Amino acid sequence: MLHGCASAEGTARYRKRFPDSAPHHFRNNQNLILSSLGIGTYLGNADQATDKNYADSVIRSVQMGSNVIDSAANYRFQRSERAIGQALATLTSEGGFDRSELLICTKGGYLPFDGTQPRDVRDYIKSAFVETGVASWEDFVGGVHCMTPGYLQNQLEQSLRNMGLACIDVYYIHNPESQLGYITEEEFYYRLRLAFERLEENRAHGNLQFYGLATWNGFRVTTQSREYHSLARIVETAQQAGGENHGFRFVQLPFNLAMPEALTLLNQRLNAEELTTLEAAERLGITVIASASMLQGRVARGLPETVRKPLGSLATDAQTAVQFVRSTPGITTALMGMSRVEHVEENLQLVNIEPVGPDSFTQLFSS
Repeated sequence: MLHGCASAEGTARYRKRFPDSAPHHFRNNQNLILSSLGIGTYLGNADQATDKNYADSVIRSVQMGSNVIDSAANYRFQRSERAIGQALATLTSEGGFDRSELLICTKGGYLPFDGTQPRDVRDYIKSAFVETGVASWEDFVGGVHCMTPGYLQNQLEQSLRNMGLACIDVYYIHNPESQLGYITEEEFYYRLRLAFERLEENRAHGNLQFYGLATWNGFRVTTQSREYHSLARIVETAQQAGGENHGFRFVQLPFNLAMPEALTLLNQRLNAEELTTLEAAERLGITVIASASMLQGRVARGLPETVRKPLGSLATDAQTAVQFVRSTPGITTALMGMSRVEHVEENLQLVNIEPVGPDSFTQLFSS
């Protein structure tokens, strides 16, 4: 088991390993030095070949200048977390890296399964959670999502074992907006407070450093949507659970050339002022991590010159798509799903390329 979490000293030491990196590739957030590029582990087959590819890709990404690693319990039926665990063991035992240099993030909420899709999902829920007293049938909203304190505790401990860690840096509640199709808004925030209270207890015990929400629709819809999340109210809920020094400091949301709502949609309200999610997050001290930076490759093919030129006329459309995300004011890290070393080596050429400045970025919206 690897002890400790990401630290100011460790992440600063990691940055020093890359003296040729672009000046603004690394960013200081939450008293940590974080890379503007991170590796995600969502897609891929549930087989040993993909497990090895992910482990190799995580190792290579850390070697090339990315110290943000993202996963979830349900990604590839826990296999992605376990591949990360293998990679971390190699990086620390053979690669000369220290646990404190890396930000390890994962999520809980959805049914994780175990290694493969079960033949009978109901039987799996019964044996894994109901009969063990972890959760009741009623706790599973829509039959797939649960965020009760007992369930999150079970999933956090499982993720720690999967990755061989004593502490997870960021633990996200995964797509909590999925609950809003079944319960009232007031019930949702009540459940959220109970979840935050349990995560605060784990912070006190050293099992995690920060927590947050990893969403798909919650922060990119209008205030009238049933799935809408108010960032101010969520922070207030975290303050109720943990006081002013609460651990709710991260939000993960999809952001890319086709999904720019966090930058463009005025759907947050602070002190009677309408703001975008990115603006509100900055005011509230919340770090924003972008998922789906290439939207599974769909925004990284055939980009027009009006997009490529302001973003630096880079070698590939994939690099251009990611350059847009990491250059967006308010985004700390752009996550990229990379299950092959060759993809890592192509995309992480951006480590040594400066994100575009405000003037070039603004050109994207004036053409």
